[in-house]
Amino acid sequence: VQLQASGGGLVQAGDSLRLSCAASGRTVSSSAMGWFRQAPGKEREFVARITWNGRDTNYADSVKGRFTISRDNAKNMVYLQMNSLKPEDTAVYYCAAGVYGLGSYESRFWGQGTLVTVSS
Repeated sequence: VQLQASGGGLVQAGDSLRLSCAASGRTVSSSAMGWFRQAPGKEREFVARITWNGRDTNYADSVKGRFTISRDNAKNMVYLQMNSLKPEDTAVYYCAAGVYGLGSYESRFWGQGTLVTVSS
């Protein structure tokens, strides 16, 4: 499985940004996908997860109501729409495949990160 994340950048507080993840590998379309992030000096944390068919999603409390995860299995793409961004959203965001867990999440495969910086 290969994951290529893109779409990061420098934005101001309150702005929106959409991250994209191009996935390849025969198991991707049947895998739960997700996004994690790691802020400077902090551990990596779960952001959002979507089931293989897109019917169920889960979010970290810190992003609920502001972020939306979606996927397009025909294109092997996963997206993270981020609205009302806050400075505390600044982090390297990682696309993940084979996300598992309940309440606490981990993943089997990781892509390289894309940096999101939110200025106040």
